[in-house]
Amino acid sequence: MELFDLMSISSDRFVSVLVDCIGIDDLLTYRIPEDINIQIGDILSVPLGNRHVGAIALQISDTSAIANLDTEIKSVSAVVSSGIFPKTYWEMLIRTADYYRTPVMQTVKTALPPKLLDQSHYRIKIKQPLPPQPLLPLGEGEQDSFSPLPLGEGLGVRTISKAAQMVWDFLQEHKHNPKGISRRYIQQKLGRYTSSGLKELQKLEWIDTVLELPNRPQPKYEDVVIILKAPDSEVTSRQAEILTILQHQGGECLKTQLCKTAKTSVSVIQTLANKGYVTIAKQESLRLGGKSHTVTRDRPKALTPDQEAALQQILKAIADQTAPHFLLHGVTGSGKTEVYLQAIAPVLAAGKSALVLVPEIGLTPQLTDRFRARFGDAKVNVYHSQLSEGERFDTWRLMLTGEAQIVIGTRSAVFAPLSNLGLIVMDEEHDNSFKQDQPQPCYHARTIAEWRSQLENIPLVLGSATPSAEVIYAHQEGKSIYLELPHRIGNKDMPPIEVVDMRDEFKAGNYSILSRKLQGAIAEMLEAKQQGILFIHRRGYSTFVSCRACGYVAECPNCDVSLSYHDPISPTAHQPKSAHLRCHYCNYTLIQPKACPECGSPYFKHFGSGTQKVEQELAKLFPNIRLIRFDSDTTRNKDQHRLLIDQFRAGEADLLVGTQMLTKGLDIPQVTLVGVVSADGLLNFSDYRAGERAAQTLLQVAGRAGRGEEDGKVIMQTYTPEHPAMQAVQTYQLEAFMQTELEMREALRYPPMGQMVLIHLSSESDTAVEKAANELAEYLRQLENDWDILGATPATIAKVANRYRWQILLKFAPEVLPNVPSLEELRMLVNSKAVRVAIDVDPLTIL
Repeated sequence: MELFDLMSISSDRFVSVLVDCIGIDDLLTYRIPEDINIQIGDILSVPLGNRHVGAIALQISDTSAIANLDTEIKSVSAVVSSGIFPKTYWEMLIRTADYYRTPVMQTVKTALPPKLLDQSHYRIKIKQPLPPQPLLPLGEGEQDSFSPLPLGEGLGVRTISKAAQMVWDFLQEHKHNPKGISRRYIQQKLGRYTSSGLKELQKLEWIDTVLELPNRPQPKYEDVVIILKAPDSEVTSRQAEILTILQHQGGECLKTQLCKTAKTSVSVIQTLANKGYVTIAKQESLRLGGKSHTVTRDRPKALTPDQEAALQQILKAIADQTAPHFLLHGVTGSGKTEVYLQAIAPVLAAGKSALVLVPEIGLTPQLTDRFRARFGDAKVNVYHSQLSEGERFDTWRLMLTGEAQIVIGTRSAVFAPLSNLGLIVMDEEHDNSFKQDQPQPCYHARTIAEWRSQLENIPLVLGSATPSAEVIYAHQEGKSIYLELPHRIGNKDMPPIEVVDMRDEFKAGNYSILSRKLQGAIAEMLEAKQQGILFIHRRGYSTFVSCRACGYVAECPNCDVSLSYHDPISPTAHQPKSAHLRCHYCNYTLIQPKACPECGSPYFKHFGSGTQKVEQELAKLFPNIRLIRFDSDTTRNKDQHRLLIDQFRAGEADLLVGTQMLTKGLDIPQVTLVGVVSADGLLNFSDYRAGERAAQTLLQVAGRAGRGEEDGKVIMQTYTPEHPAMQAVQTYQLEAFMQTELEMREALRYPPMGQMVLIHLSSESDTAVEKAANELAEYLRQLENDWDILGATPATIAKVANRYRWQILLKFAPEVLPNVPSLEELRMLVNSKAVRVAIDVDPLTIL
């Protein structure tokens, strides 16, 4: 039988599954109950030991693979979700698991919506009523007598072990919880006493063990009112009016919506149902995020010759059903999105789907609105981590229907189960957000998109104004087709970039974080009633806080980093109203002390500048300025990105002050000024990619200026104007700069010519992790593969969330990757429960 045969299978068969359980990699066999229909690729719930776990159906057969027919074969408990894994999709997951050296099941869980593969767990309750127990002596091997259990209804006295008494006392404290207490929670509180204590109490029949199945997402159903017959003389005028409204709604309407539209009550609608004029039926209501905002329909725009040339090449590949990779290199404002829209239109017309990947959730609303305006709400859906579990679950199931649609999402959307894909678009492909750092697998969405394009034989369009080194190198190697949009729409010039040397400002006596040139430009902008964007590398108020008297620096007790100062300018639910210090890694928060903990001095100095500090400085210099701060502190809530951008677009603020989010995809025509407060935070970073990232980020943020009728202006402040990245940005010479970067990396065997793997080790014990890291590094050296081993060394940030961190960096030619130990092999080599191991193939950050 074909492994991926999706035909319905008769129920008197056996299914071989891959279970979600660490350490079990072989296929397990289960019986298919008569009342359950299973297909290859279904997500199942199966019994394993004393719990239920998630599993994937991979093979179905008439006879069990177990030789001994007397062996009892357990039955599948339930089908959780059907039709998820067509052949090419499964091949993509297998390749992902192999390349990123991660177990298949762990990779599958990354691709699925939350909780589809959650395990069941046990809850413990005191049995009601308790059975009578005789007074018994301690058995052989039992501990010395411990205090007897308290007398209960029908309960005699029995001397028990210390472990059982501790568990009993703990359960007594929670006896009013009707669901009982999870075994995991008891284990956390009582540790080594849990297992033996529970066994003893279970033997005495004083406790019940209840299996609690995972709380997986469920479809949502709502009441729909359906008209059965037109109003006549038997109904009142008010009832006739409601029926007429229902007719205008197409004959059916959600009950809640009808109550609102007709300004009526549920009881009136029920009366109509009792009279036989309407029926009320349950109908599934799909929870689809990203559509609360209304948009105005638009039409395709006239294309420039460059846009038309690029579009025709993409359309030819779609028509020929080939899988080229296109690099759409267009300067900011050159109309890349319009090319995407017009390329997708014939894909939808052919009954196929399109996948559009964006780097940040903040970009999703703006891009989604453009697509909804062109193709309508029914064809466009979003998929990202800020959707609710129900929204992700419903969007996922909608993708499985096979209907032609556009899915817009962040990196996890690369696994969207669209079985009839016709095109993949990856906007801002250079962005680091497309790379997953944790949990495993540490995949790059661009790599998965390239594989998916090949497996499904469809084109992939990689769009960017500042292409990554990897994509530039792939083009030079003949692995992609280059499409260029060198001019802005309307042939508008790119805004001139002026670089301000902040050393000269300091010498001239200007100690403000804003140069005189930038202050003057903001004043001119305000006078002309225009708008501007101010980019800061960090959120918060300052990088760190230090005592002027003794030099004490406030540090996070859980991490090896300084605490950032946050000022209570605009308090939120996530930000206390008083001045406080916060760790940006573990979110540890401390109200700022009034005096130095070391010497008692009240004098603190705030070093560095974050968004809050710039906001405060602007308020001092320009008392009437209207500001919106746009960073991860102000955009935590759902749809907050859209709300803030809409406010700015509507002219409710003069200046948008923010971090990296501002560099990505914002198209606001009235912005004439862009200021970069300090480029040095990007330039002075201990990473071989620092120059590339700085140039990309600065050119991206510069591209937000001058997109409308008015000319734009960009002012960048730095203490190192001589840096090659700064000079490349000022003259818009990114191509020449990137060529120099590639030559440097080739000499050092850095990516994209070479390849790297970063192995992370962490533990609450600094000695345990150091010992494990050194032993693992020595083992890897003995393997004598053609790789360079750097480390073991402490990570750049040596402690995060009370865990000490070490790492080993492997550098090698790409063909050596299959020789790198997998995650499971690394765990076996370390062989310590106290030390966690992780592996990052093609790491983008080495912290």
